[in-house]
Amino acid sequence: MNPSQPESSVWDPFAALPAAPDATAIQTLVDATLQEDLGSGDLSAQLVAANAAVRAQLYLKEPALVCGQAWFDACFTTLAPGTRVHWHVRESEALSAPGLVAEITGPAGAVLSGERSALNLLQTLSGTATETARLVALLAGSRTRLLDTRKTLPGLRVAQKYAVRCGGGHNHRLALWDAVLIKENHILACGSIGLAVERARALGQGRWIEVETENLDEVDQALGAGADVIMLDGFPLDALEEAVRRIRGHAVSEASGDVSEHTLPAIAATGVDYISMGGLTKHLRAIDFSLRLV
Repeated sequence: MNPSQPESSVWDPFAALPAAPDATAIQTLVDATLQEDLGSGDLSAQLVAANAAVRAQLYLKEPALVCGQAWFDACFTTLAPGTRVHWHVRESEALSAPGLVAEITGPAGAVLSGERSALNLLQTLSGTATETARLVALLAGSRTRLLDTRKTLPGLRVAQKYAVRCGGGHNHRLALWDAVLIKENHILACGSIGLAVERARALGQGRWIEVETENLDEVDQALGAGADVIMLDGFPLDALEEAVRRIRGHAVSEASGDVSEHTLPAIAATGVDYISMGGLTKHLRAIDFSLRLV
């Protein structure tokens, strides 16, 4: 337990959501995305006068939560700073029907060359946020909150975790450096849960420590070692309920493994603090958008 917190409370490492990605993180991803697509130059865009002014309309073609406007905008303004994107919807707004969501004005070269990169980022982040919101809704009425994992698309972790927050979910650790997650292989390499937690504390980094457990005996070991978070991996519902009872008031509980839209409500009914789902960011269905010149 975090020593800065009173003994009567349990420190919650997932309670405070980070701010949206800063401009540098957004620009870094956009630069890499554009370079991947443009390479030495857009041959097709050379068919038109690059500086000719054009206007394009962006349509959402299915109900969705729109997410990723800053990345979409940057794909065009990076190629031509004078390009303007006018959004008709708010970031993270859930739309129940297809329709016009934005208009873009700027040089033809920038609009044509930036189109695919902008759409790829927007459709991916909107897909992440939309799926998160759908699954969060299944937890309505419970105290359980939904977590993402590090199972993100390569290069898109910061952006996808932002999209999870837009969809009403919570973020697990961002990367290997910001928390200690002691998994099965770490325990095997160290020799025991107690020794692994002891070594983690000795690092003196002030990071929270989570232990992955697979049975009630391991839960007791993790509690005895003073873990901040105890992950309950693949527990049957009856064992999960008992584990949550033992953990409550001493650490934060997290259920993981074999989680789907069908099992979410039953897992939440055990009273577990969090449920983590890798599928939020890796089993992705992109949202359908279309960009057309007017």
